[in-house]
Amino acid sequence: QVQLVESGGGLVQAGGSLRLSCAASGRTFSSYAMGWFHQAPGKEREFVAAITWSGGNRYYANSVKGRFTISRDNAKNTVYLQMNSLKPEDTAVYYCAVKTGRGSYDYRNEYDYWGQGTQVTVSS
Repeated sequence: QVQLVESGGGLVQAGGSLRLSCAASGRTFSSYAMGWFHQAPGKEREFVAAITWSGGNRYYANSVKGRFTISRDNAKNTVYLQMNSLKPEDTAVYYCAVKTGRGSYDYRNEYDYWGQGTQVTVSS
């Protein structure tokens, strides 16, 4: 069993930055790839970014490339999402999740153990 707790969301103006954190407890965190997804009202939960267990490979949705950076600190059992140049369309609840499947990093069904989410609101 894994417990995930996201934090760092909030209200920010367009062009601003936020850093999300996801603290994990339970199973061996460092053995798993991790991902961030977001879900806007009335929309499907969508892939944002993922990072392999070692941090050696990172994957991003086209919409956030060049603006967001995913990282992890296995000693602290924490994964981060640095979000820069935020846009109103980034407004959503952001979730972290553990990737237990062996398929694509951007496929939601490859992930288990979701956190409760943290709200990010970007005003124009």
